[in-house]
Amino acid sequence: MSPTIGAIVIPVSDLESAKSVYTALYGEPHTDQPYYVGYSVDGFEVGLSPQGDLSVGPVAFNDVDDVDAVRAALIAAGAAEQSAPREVAPGVRVCVLTDPNGNPVGLRGA
Repeated sequence: MSPTIGAIVIPVSDLESAKSVYTALYGEPHTDQPYYVGYSVDGFEVGLSPQGDLSVGPVAFNDVDDVDAVRAALIAAGAAEQSAPREVAPGVRVCVLTDPNGNPVGLRGA
């Protein structure tokens, strides 16, 4: 699988007020938890995260087959790790790296 941007996660400081705005735009969320609110927009995931880093802003997550292999390749190419791989759902792991200019690069997959 070639990497494809499959999700964007938006950091929020007030989940309930952000949820109001995005629900008005996208309709009811498919996931509504205190740690994450997710919307499916024509198959594209738009998520709200109170754990996100507001100073970094939204993170586009690239869907990849092997998070560890792609992570290693990006680090070897000069990326730095912002957050280590972690499981966010059964069989789904995410991590965030930064490019040499500090821009976030998210990875999502197995």
